[in-house]
Amino acid sequence: MIYFYTLLLFIFIKEYQAIIKFLAVVLSFLLFFVVVISIIGSGTFITSGLLICSLVPVKPRKLTKLERESFSVSEVLQQIIVGLLLGDLNAQKQTPNSNVRLRFEQGFVHKDYIFYLYEKFSHYCLAGPKIANRLPDKRTGEIYTRITFHTFALPCFNKIYNLFYLDGKKIIPSNINELFSVYSLAHWLCDDGTFCKSTNRVRLCTESFTLVEVNLLIQTLNARWDLKCKKVARGGGYRIVIPRKSLPILQSLLKDIMPSMMLYKIGL
Repeated sequence: MIYFYTLLLFIFIKEYQAIIKFLAVVLSFLLFFVVVISIIGSGTFITSGLLICSLVPVKPRKLTKLERESFSVSEVLQQIIVGLLLGDLNAQKQTPNSNVRLRFEQGFVHKDYIFYLYEKFSHYCLAGPKIANRLPDKRTGEIYTRITFHTFALPCFNKIYNLFYLDGKKIIPSNINELFSVYSLAHWLCDDGTFCKSTNRVRLCTESFTLVEVNLLIQTLNARWDLKCKKVARGGGYRIVIPRKSLPILQSLLKDIMPSMMLYKIGL
């Protein structure tokens, strides 16, 4: 009897194999949408396709040498990268002799800003921004949600990496004055700037840089736009302060350059 039913099942599968495959595909899609709907219902749905980017894996594509060498970076985009490297942007090498990729990361609260950056750098990327959770914070135990994306590893990023990294550690180039522009300042402030409403001052979080590097950045800002910057001690390092009297100059310089969601960092 068991043999008889097994034979019937075998015949059924053979005769209706195409239908079974179709039903399996339909079931997979239904399961996917159930997951999406449940996430929407829980309030964690993320707009602009971020959820889809996070759920659907993208198969890595390896570029040919000719394809990698065909990429270039415009002057304005180079100036933006300079500002971002002063902030949260990381330039990475897998090995000492490999090409450089750029890795962008922001907290979930700045998701609109990360999509703004992705629009500017999407030409260099295979996949869009994705959600990532860091390990629990050692001080608070909180798990912070981040949004990240990265570029291909490309020769066009190697030159700027060599300026900003020494033995794998980020530094301030001695010729930062030649590299710096209003685009650099705008995007540096987007990453590391804070606006104090009570004093109408703008602060730049530069604690990770040495005193010599902080002084070099202050000299650059003051020489370029006479912003009357100064430094204040913070923990084991220093922050740069743009005083209240320089705020109108700063706002006039950047109001048409900074992304709209970040204008609050200069009091607008």
